[in-house]
Amino acid sequence: MLAGLSAPLAAVSVRSGDVVNAQIAVAITAASIVLHRPRLIVQIYHTNYTHDLIAASGVLAVNFLDREQLPLIWELGMRSGRDADKMRQVPYTAGVTGSPLIEGSYGHLDCRVVNAMDGGDMTAFLVEVLSARTNGGERMTWRDAHPRLPQHWADEWDRKIAGEIEVSLASMGQVDPAAWANPPGAWPR
Repeated sequence: MLAGLSAPLAAVSVRSGDVVNAQIAVAITAASIVLHRPRLIVQIYHTNYTHDLIAASGVLAVNFLDREQLPLIWELGMRSGRDADKMRQVPYTAGVTGSPLIEGSYGHLDCRVVNAMDGGDMTAFLVEVLSARTNGGERMTWRDAHPRLPQHWADEWDRKIAGEIEVSLASMGQVDPAAWANPPGAWPR
């Protein structure tokens, strides 16, 4: 049943100080029915560099990838920003929060973190959308992206996910019940 919940493919980007980074999102879902005050839940694994940067800055952007941006799955999803500047080759502009808004994307949402919940292996960040833009094109989902991946990318992605599942299984039960506190210097409330 869960396989039928094919979310749009998105890169979550962040600026914390002088550091910019992005990753392919674990999961993103709407968290409000109030159209003039949109909110999302953005799930990021604890082990990802982007997680640390979001926790430090209190901001992020969700960039919905266009069908033509398939190479960004490899660029942003297969290595850590701790090891290389993943955004060096990715054109972007800064949003109101300073987070990178990836050029050529189907659209983006620039957000600030309102609260967060520890999921053991990931954090579910509740974010408020501060600005949004649709750029046009054709939005990509995981369901239509996976068959279009070169075979060696798909194989490497499957190996990466298998390793992450092992880490998740070991840490899912270690939930910290403490509420997230907006870090000093984060986007004002």
